[in-house]
Amino acid sequence: MSTKAKKVAVKKDHPMYKEMIAAAIKGLANRSGSSKLAISKYISANYKVGDRHETSLKLALLAGLKSGALVKKTGLGCSGSFKLAAPVAAPKKAAAPKKKAVAPKKKVTTPKKKAAPKKKVAAKKAAPKKKATTPKKKKSTLR
Repeated sequence: MSTKAKKVAVKKDHPMYKEMIAAAIKGLANRSGSSKLAISKYISANYKVGDRHETSLKLALLAGLKSGALVKKTGLGCSGSFKLAAPVAAPKKAAAPKKKAVAPKKKVTTPKKKAAPKKKVAAKKAAPKKKATTPKKKKSTLR
């Protein structure tokens, strides 16, 4: 009988990557967005993450783009600049004034005239073109 040891979940010394990324973008406050390298440096300076946190950061950036929490400013994939998506304002229910019920308008129908069928014009046969004739040279009678 083999007994499997239960894996104990290790408590992380840092918050989730999406929270760290959001804090990094807010902290860097670049107008054109923050690059992956700048975000990585900010996270490694302010949180206790390992030396090899690049993979987790990359996956978190791609997941943030897919979920809509992050917006891509430039570049493709994980290269380029990232910004936080603008928070969507919740619609206010009291702000929308109620409209009075408007009576449905009567549709005015005008009888449409049928288009007169176009008569097919018989295709005229083109008159055969006459060949341009050049005046024939007179044969000389001197022999």
